[in-house]
Amino acid sequence: MINLTKPETSFAIQAVRLASKLVKQVEAEMVSPAITKDDRSPVTVADFASQALVGYLLANSFPNDPLVGEEDSTPLRTPEERATLEQVTRFVTQFVSEESGVEPERVCEWIDHGNGEPADRFWTLDPIDGTKGFLRGDQ
Repeated sequence: MINLTKPETSFAIQAVRLASKLVKQVEAEMVSPAITKDDRSPVTVADFASQALVGYLLANSFPNDPLVGEEDSTPLRTPEERATLEQVTRFVTQFVSEESGVEPERVCEWIDHGNGEPADRFWTLDPIDGTKGFLRGDQ
């Protein structure tokens, strides 16, 4: 049986709830097409924004725990994807306190918090499992 009173369990439930709300908001607005990664798989504003949000939350709640995430901010740091980064930042801003200094560079740092390596204790994240289905509106 899962112990719902453990801080880690409470954190995971809250992080999933917030990330789900963020993804639903992106889905409702469907703000931009997907970016194609080097492996030819799509990545969306929702993928980046939800990983940034979870990276932010984890860094604040369990700062010593690495996050092994699927996404990397490298494509967002290019001039061609500046508008996408601004969209990601706009969505993340709605779920993060202003005191956190939500700006594009910080959002990239929160995404890249997911570049952690597995350790004795770590968290893992696939922001949207089935991005192609998400793009079709099948989720």
